[in-house]
Amino acid sequence: MTDSASAANPTPPKPPGLRERMRATVRTEVTEVALRLFTAQGFDRTTADQIAAEAGLSRASLFRYFGTKEDIVLGGLEGNGPQVVEALAARPDEERPLVALRRAFDVLVRVNEEAPEQTLSFLRLLHGTPSLRARHFEKQLKWQEQMVPEIARRLETGPDDPEDPRPTALVAAALACLDAAARGWVAGEGKASLADLLDRAMGALTE
Repeated sequence: MTDSASAANPTPPKPPGLRERMRATVRTEVTEVALRLFTAQGFDRTTADQIAAEAGLSRASLFRYFGTKEDIVLGGLEGNGPQVVEALAARPDEERPLVALRRAFDVLVRVNEEAPEQTLSFLRLLHGTPSLRARHFEKQLKWQEQMVPEIARRLETGPDDPEDPRPTALVAAALACLDAAARGWVAGEGKASLADLLDRAMGALTE
């Protein structure tokens, strides 16, 4: 087979093995149990021991699947950051950086549109729990670090140039708009369009 044929017919990714599938199943089940308990009695009043018992696990096993209690809630967001980064990199080069950032966030808007009630419940819990907010902010800082190089490229500047704050400022502002739109959406009980709220929030940056 020639190199060109190999490139045209790449080897398909290896499917996850039994252990990985079992681990994913357990994580999903634990998350469902935990969210039910958090919704019923509050995040802070729900203990890790209670979650483990309800899920049929020991406390030690629980923390082998999740590093912290906060990660049980936020673990589902792990793939969101890379998806947004990938969507940003795929935007046309001629788009202005702020427009490219807004369009990259459509990845998250689609999640909201596919499961609005679930998203609303999750965001209520997130916004009402300081420890979850802090942990989520840490994750968003990682998103920011991954997005800055692409915005720097679009601005034709170096991603590590300490004298040019624009790439970091734009990404941080865009993420703040995303958070503000989500807060507005929750405040309105999910009746408004998250996409419209995000448009309004990010539009304010150019007024």
